Amino acid sequence: MNLLVVGISHRTAGVPLLERVAVAGDAMPAVLADLVAQPYVDEAVMLSTCNRVEIYASVTAFHGALADIGGMLAARSGTTVGDLAPQLYVHYEVDAVRHAFRVAAGLDSMVVGEAQILGQLRDAYGVAAEQGTAGRVLHELLQQALRVGKRVHAETEIDRAGQSVVSAALAYGQGATGTVEGRPALVIGAGAMGALSLATLRRSGAHPLYVTNRSAARAERLAELHGAIAVPYATLPTALEQVDVVISATASPGPVLDAALVGAAGHPLLVLDLALPRDVAHGVGDLPGVTLVDIELLSESLSTTADAEQRAAEDIVAGEVEAFLTWLRGADVAPTVAALRARADEVVEAELGRLAQRCPELTDNHRAEVAHSIHRIVQRLLHQPTVRVRQLAAEPGGEAYAQALRELFDLQIPTADIDPAAAGEVHP
Repeated sequence: MNLLVVGISHRTAGVPLLERVAVAGDAMPAVLADLVAQPYVDEAVMLSTCNRVEIYASVTAFHGALADIGGMLAARSGTTVGDLAPQLYVHYEVDAVRHAFRVAAGLDSMVVGEAQILGQLRDAYGVAAEQGTAGRVLHELLQQALRVGKRVHAETEIDRAGQSVVSAALAYGQGATGTVEGRPALVIGAGAMGALSLATLRRSGAHPLYVTNRSAARAERLAELHGAIAVPYATLPTALEQVDVVISATASPGPVLDAALVGAAGHPLLVLDLALPRDVAHGVGDLPGVTLVDIELLSESLSTTADAEQRAAEDIVAGEVEAFLTWLRGADVAPTVAALRARADEVVEAELGRLAQRCPELTDNHRAEVAHSIHRIVQRLLHQPTVRVRQLAAEPGGEAYAQALRELFDLQIPTADIDPAAAGEVHP
């Protein structure tokens, strides 16, 4: 399997470091290409959100791949591997599967139970599939993780108790400034987080709603969907003068709101910065009348107390991990069994060919009967070993039995290329 996850998140590092490691959407293809160009990395998917950066990889050697990935992350953060290592977490093989399933279920999120992560994980996998950096191993892992995430949200009420990052930030902000109901609000950014921000503001009673984006067409589409008003990005200073609440969630590599711009609005503002890297420059939160809530402040305020729904979700994940591993072990041994049967068929056909040359007087009926008898004997001889090796492969360490068969019979297992974008969902 050789699955490796290397990540950094709000649990292990501060926002300044996360900002340096984060990858904006347009930079993702180059980063993925760089990853699979490393000596020990065969496949790679990168998940970069407002509170985590994770690399899922299929690798040829644990230590070598860890050095490859760690070096890349250190280079992005402008530090050394030694300095970065304490902020990283690493999961390998079974632990990597478990981590992927917990992430998809929202169990590892800043706001436990939030469903946004499913879409973010799906998008990350989609980009890797388009770039050709996700192959058979990561296809199986991530398709199954997405299915597990959907199951957790369908069979538990974890998302009812859990909030989105947007709703959690808005609740925190309202605790300081009062309700947003009836107050004008602006969303900067027309991506998935921007859409969620508009929906959350509308449910909270904020009105009227404005949205702006560097791409005017995207802002107009989002405005139409959520009953908002699209405003040109060039008129951002004027828009700030007209609203009481601002949510910024762009993929900009640098700040879009600085102290001069926000201060020029000339009245109190509640500003929610949900971007990574941050959209709001240092110093904005110190302006008179400005209440700033960002990812760093939010991560400090949220409770991670487990409840009954979390335990139910953890139980689902545990069962799914075991089912996936059982299926994976069986899938791993299937090519070996097929190769063994193919080798047996080759031997039988070769012997039947020699028999035909030695005994040309045999009729077609005689040759057919001999062939049928030999095939039946071979199949009966192979039946019990192949059934048993499948059973043993489903147990921990079972891959050793398939390896033994390959060594004993000198079996060559072909490696098929799989198109992750075209392959179906994995069902163990």
